[in-house]
Amino acid sequence: MKIPKRIEPLIHDGLVDEVIRQLMSGKEATVYVVRCGEEIRCAKVYKEANKRSFRQSVDYTEGRKVKNSRRARAMGKGTSYGRKAQEEVWQNAEVDALYRLAAAGVRVPKPYNFHEGVLLMELVTDSAGNAAPRLNDLVLTPELARAYHRTLITQVVRMLCAGIVHGDLSEYNVLVDSEGPVIIDLPQAIDAAANNHACKMLLRDVENLANYFGQFAPELLATDYGMEIWSLYQNSELTPESPLTGRFERTEKPVDLNSVMREINDTLKEEAARKLFLSLRQV
Repeated sequence: MKIPKRIEPLIHDGLVDEVIRQLMSGKEATVYVVRCGEEIRCAKVYKEANKRSFRQSVDYTEGRKVKNSRRARAMGKGTSYGRKAQEEVWQNAEVDALYRLAAAGVRVPKPYNFHEGVLLMELVTDSAGNAAPRLNDLVLTPELARAYHRTLITQVVRMLCAGIVHGDLSEYNVLVDSEGPVIIDLPQAIDAAANNHACKMLLRDVENLANYFGQFAPELLATDYGMEIWSLYQNSELTPESPLTGRFERTEKPVDLNSVMREINDTLKEEAARKLFLSLRQV
């Protein structure tokens, strides 16, 4: 096929020998199957910001550090240089996350290189050597749904132990190879310790998994792995081997309305006294 313009620099630099075909086009990138020497890999070409449907929300980018102070100021001002720098930070987030998660034993595609805005990584395949299907393309038995759900909850725990929350995990961001689920698409990956929205994002990821697999195994809809995992993490008790039950007991104390009303009345009295004092000073 014709070589996409964004992959031309990789051809010239000897990182890619041939573009075989387009694999998919998603909300933030287009992925191609490429040949690198004797190996078949995939090249993820990130779309420009104005051509993406996935917007960089502050919920995702909060806590991401930019070492270069000039770049940080430009990003804050929204200059053309700043927007370009922000794009690079967005793309590098996925590269960094893939390396960290692979080292932590999370099932993600193996990254090989990141060059000129193109990520070269492992092509995840099925038992026949074809590109692995997405989870949402499969029809599951209840037994397989439970097994895949259990595997992905384990992967979510491993990710959090490595300090990362996926942030957009669903049946559309999971491939299934001959050994089971593989997590993909991580440009919005969240630093769990630095992002105030990490808990909310983790709970949503886990809820997405329960809702999808619950179509095949309805009992999964009643599980509460998200809060159980986050509670262990907050208490520094979460490990990749932590036993999970899928249950979490919330302790909700009743509101003391009398105490609340007393605080409101005290505040009103203080404000009235302050206004009286100011009015007397003006006399």
